[in-house]
This record gives sequence, C-alpha cells and structure tokens, in this order.
Amino acid sequence: MAADAHREYAVKDTVALSLVKRLVRLFWLVDGVLRRVLIPRRRWRYWRLEGTCNACGSCCVEPSIHVGPITWHLPLARQLLVAWHARINGFMYDGQDEKHHELIFRCTHYQPTSQRCDSYASRPSMCRDYPRTLLAQAWPELFPSCGYRVRLRKAEQLRRGIEATSLSPEAKAQLRRKLRID
Repeated sequence: MAADAHREYAVKDTVALSLVKRLVRLFWLVDGVLRRVLIPRRRWRYWRLEGTCNACGSCCVEPSIHVGPITWHLPLARQLLVAWHARINGFMYDGQDEKHHELIFRCTHYQPTSQRCDSYASRPSMCRDYPRTLLAQAWPELFPSCGYRVRLRKAEQLRRGIEATSLSPEAKAQLRRKLRID
C-alpha cells in the first residue's frame, strides 16, 4: 500500500503513543541490523519475494505473531506480550495457534469498510515489513489473496533436476507446484 493513499485518513494514535511506537521501531531496526550482521540467516537466500501489495487487507484482519519457546511456555511472558500489543499496537488477543506457536490478534486500527489502517504512519514493524519477515521461515506461507508471491531463488536448477528424474508427469507437476517453481 502506498503511503499517499493513507494520508487522507485520520490518525488514531496520540502523540505519546506515536513516539513510543517510533522508539520501539528504532530499537527493532537496530536489533535487525545487528542480527543480520552477527547471525546470518541462510534461509533468506532461498526465497525471493515477487509482486506488490494489492491492498487486500488479509494481513491486517488477523495479524499473528510467532513467539519463541520461552514466551510460549511461560504464561506471564505471554500475558505481558499480549498486554503490550493491546496497549501499544491496538491488537486485541483473539486466540492462539498451538501447532505453529502463534498468538492471533484482531487489529483495532484496521477499518474493514475502507480496507485502510487509521494509524498507517505509526503502524508496527510487523505490519510495515509484511511479508518480507516471512522470508526467514523454512516454508513461508502468504495469504491466498495477497499480491505478493514467494519464489524459490534456484527454481530453474531445481526444475531441471525434477525433469531429469523418472517420475511420472503428474508427480513432476505436483512436485513443481509444492516447491513453488511453476
């Protein structure tokens, strides 16, 4: 979504809350730079992001946050995280995904009728950086209606390898589809 498209909407955040969000974003950016320098993520090399945002709003309706094992297994840590997101980001806790260790929220800033964020300028980094942050996952999954697509970087080499196998044409097509190289 282009920033210009959102300037016409009133900002719901107070000045103080906007400053807190910007400070957190600064810390998040510094942390991200340090992580990229100190801990190279090999998975980033596997995936390429293609396409553009089509403003479908799927990522805004139910944002989810993957949490680490400590936060997942300690109820107090989880409660603090939920309270933080409720107060600072306007995310209301909606449930959890046990399989993927994700907390699911409902965003109070997203306006379903206009499909816009009323705090776009001070939106959290998880909203700002979607779907780039998913590229660090082993198998990134985007919303079906999303305008972005995740492609394997070495798709052509993998495609040639699949074609050289003795698999049936149907099995080759299924494998190419599952590996996102078609």
